[in-house]
Amino acid sequence: VQLQASGGGLVQAGGSLRLSCAASGQRFRNYNMGWFRQAPGKEREFVAAVSRSGSGLYYAESVKGRFTISRDNAKNTIYLQMNTLKPEDTAVYYCAASLGVLSTIRDQNQYGHWGQGTLVTVSS
Repeated sequence: VQLQASGGGLVQAGGSLRLSCAASGQRFRNYNMGWFRQAPGKEREFVAAVSRSGSGLYYAESVKGRFTISRDNAKNTIYLQMNTLKPEDTAVYYCAASLGVLSTIRDQNQYGHWGQGTLVTVSS
């Protein structure tokens, strides 16, 4: 599966952005999907993930209550709605696809397919 992330940009603190990740190829429904981010000078970290069916939603503590992940299997797309953005949310955001089990859904090593990243910059 090939992934294409979009929707990043510059936003003021407290604002909102919606990221999208379109998947091409077959069997999108077979993949758990996740969003990860990498801030300047930091390691890439888990942000959110959604199970194959869309019923399982998982979040990092730092974004819980502010970010919402969703997927549309008919459109082969996942989304990340980001509200109440903070300067510390500034990072390159990557979408990724995993064939792993749900217990490893937060582990980036379980994701075999990655998009190219989209930059989110939150100004204070």
